[in-house]
Amino acid sequence: MAKPAQPASIGLRGVSLLKALSPERLEALARECAWRHFDAAQSIISRSAPDRDLYFIVSGRVRVTTYSAAGRQVTFRDFGPGEHFGEVAAIDAMARSADVVGLEGGLLASLPPATLARLLREEPALAERLLRDFAGLVRRLSERVIDLSTLGVHQRLHAELLRLAREAGVQGNRARIDPAPKHADLASQVSTYREQVTRELSALAKAKVLGKDGRALVVLDVTRLQKMVEEVKSGA
Repeated sequence: MAKPAQPASIGLRGVSLLKALSPERLEALARECAWRHFDAAQSIISRSAPDRDLYFIVSGRVRVTTYSAAGRQVTFRDFGPGEHFGEVAAIDAMARSADVVGLEGGLLASLPPATLARLLREEPALAERLLRDFAGLVRRLSERVIDLSTLGVHQRLHAELLRLAREAGVQGNRARIDPAPKHADLASQVSTYREQVTRELSALAKAKVLGKDGRALVVLDVTRLQKMVEEVKSGA
């Protein structure tokens, strides 16, 4: 990993985890980072790899994923500019628990575990922000375990579509998810097969809950989709 000729501290300013740091500290941190360009579909981290760095996404998007013993892909989450990944192994010094691959080419900055440990000791505000991120991770994983344990495939898909709609932004009871997620990607998110996703999306389209607009997937009735999810989760 080669460092840029000029430390890209300006890129680190967009990283949410580092917002509490002063410009001077960011400049020093940029010099301690390794910098790496990556391409779409490129492997960034391999499961069980010895690498323990914490990664900051300056530009581009990545996906955290893994594969079951039977070869089925399970997707945990996608990350974009300003986000970070790899903090678990950076802190507990154990093997990576998932793979990370590029979705869109971009630039990463990585920080060695020893530097992260020192930074957490010297910057309490950063340590608090990282703790909040861990709390959010625990909540998301807990919700996912509950969904996988209690919801059927189509219900899990409804919940994932609602999450994507909210992430894209709801306006006037509609949300435009652009580009539309691939059926295989949705299947890996909700632990099922692509064919099942295709059937359920067709059913939602016939029910006027979903529509297409060019390359985008449009949620035509977010309120109805939310009610479908809430009714199942509440046991109604």
